[in-house]
Amino acid sequence: MRRPDGGIRAAYRDFWKRIEEVPREQLLLKQAEADALFRRVGITFLVYGEGGSTERLIPFDIVPRILDASEWKVIEEGCIQRVKALNAFLHDIYHDQEILRAGVVPKEMVYRNPAYRPEMQGVDLARRVYSHVSGIDIVRIGPADFYVLEDNLRTPSGVSYVLENREVMMRLFPEAFARQRVAPVGNYPERLLHNLRAVSPGDVSEPTVVLLTPGRYNSAYFEHLFLAEQMGIELVEGRDLFVRDGRVWMRTTEGPVRVDVIYRRIDDDFMDPLAFRADSMLGVPGILSVVRAGRVTLANGFGAGVADDKAMYSFVPEIIRFYLGEKPVLNNVQTWRLGEPEARAYVLERLHELVVKEVHGSGGYGMLVGPAATKAEREAYRRRVLKDPGNFIAQPTLALSTCPTFSKAGIAPRHVDLRPYVLSGETTSVIPGGLTRVALRAGSLVVNSSQGGGVKDTWVLER
Repeated sequence: MRRPDGGIRAAYRDFWKRIEEVPREQLLLKQAEADALFRRVGITFLVYGEGGSTERLIPFDIVPRILDASEWKVIEEGCIQRVKALNAFLHDIYHDQEILRAGVVPKEMVYRNPAYRPEMQGVDLARRVYSHVSGIDIVRIGPADFYVLEDNLRTPSGVSYVLENREVMMRLFPEAFARQRVAPVGNYPERLLHNLRAVSPGDVSEPTVVLLTPGRYNSAYFEHLFLAEQMGIELVEGRDLFVRDGRVWMRTTEGPVRVDVIYRRIDDDFMDPLAFRADSMLGVPGILSVVRAGRVTLANGFGAGVADDKAMYSFVPEIIRFYLGEKPVLNNVQTWRLGEPEARAYVLERLHELVVKEVHGSGGYGMLVGPAATKAEREAYRRRVLKDPGNFIAQPTLALSTCPTFSKAGIAPRHVDLRPYVLSGETTSVIPGGLTRVALRAGSLVVNSSQGGGVKDTWVLER
C-alpha cells in the first residue's frame, strides 16, 4: 500500500482516506457484517484431517487489495501468454511431440508423469484447448516483480469467492465503488458459459452444458452449486449421466437429454471406472470413449495435469519460448528438481533456507518451509525426500509482498498471493483481479484456507 518513502500509493489513496476516517469500532461492525453475510449465503469449505472433515466459514478481510491499470496489464498479459503456451504444449505432447524430439523437455518428464494420459494420444480436442479454466498463482516481491508460484490446469477452485467477495464489499463500502472505477467481475459466469459453448462438438448448434460435481461432501461443493446457478445450467453427479449410442446423456424427468459439454470438477482418475479407477462411484462409465470420438467436450480435458505439476513448472519459460517465440512476461521462481543428484545435494545442505514441496502436492499440505521449521521437522522431511527424491522440488523462500489487512490490533501488513482465472475457448481472457489469498497469522507465508488463510476482494482500477 505504501511507497518506499512511506507515502500512500496512488491506487490506495482514495480508499485509505475513507477507511482512515472510520472509527475502529465501526470497522469491527463491518467485519462482523461481512462474516454474517458469508454465513448466510453459505460460503464454506471443508478441511480434511485425521478426524474426518470439518466445515468452516472462509475468513474474509474487509480491506481490499488494489491494483492500478498498469500493474494489472502486466499480470493479464503474462497469464494469457502462459496459458496459451501450456495449451500448445499439451496439444503437442498428445500429437506430434515436437518439444520432446527437440529435447527442450525430457521425455521421461512426460511419460513417467502420473497425470499423463496415453489414452489421449492423437485425440483432437475442440480449438486445441485442454485447460479451459486455469488458475495461475502469483506472488509479488517488488514493484514490478511478479513471480508465478504454480499453474493450476486441472480443476482450479476459488472463483466463487471472487464473485462473493465483490458482492460483500459493494454492500459494505458502496461509496468507494461510486468514486473509483473498479473493473467488474460479475460477468464471469456469462463469459465462462460462452467459452464452454464455443468448444462444443462441431455438429452441435445449441450445446447442452452441465457442471459435474463429486457431490455435497466435496470441499468446493458450494462453488459447484454457485457456478451452476449463475450460468443457468444443470448441476449433475456421475449417477445423473450415462453413455449410450456413443453419446453422453443426462437423466431428467422428461427423459434422456444429450450432453455436449461437461464442466467437470472431478479428477481424471475418478471420471471413468471402465478406463481409470474401477472403484470410482463418482464418474460416468464409458465417457473416455465418447471423448476420444469427439462427441463430448470435457473442461478441463483429460491429461491436462501433465503440464501443471511442480517439476514441469520449471520448464514453462522454455515452453513459452518454444511455442510462442516470446520472452516470458511473468517470472518463474528458481526451482531445483530433487530427482537430479546435484540439485538434491545442494538442497539437502540448505533445508533451513529453502521451501521444499511435493511435486503433486496441493493446498499447502506436504511442504516444508525451512526457515520456519524446527531441526527435528527438517530431519524428518530429509528422510522423506531420500525415500523418493523425484517427488520433490525446492525453491528459495521469497520475500512476499504484504497488503493492509484488518486484524484485532488494527490494520496491519499480512502476506498475500493472487490467483487470476484464465478462460480459454473462443478466446483467451482473464477475469480482472482474481482471488487474493491472505495469511492471517502475522509473519506466516502460508495463504491456503485449509492452513488458516483467508481471502480478500481484489480491485483492478480501470484507469
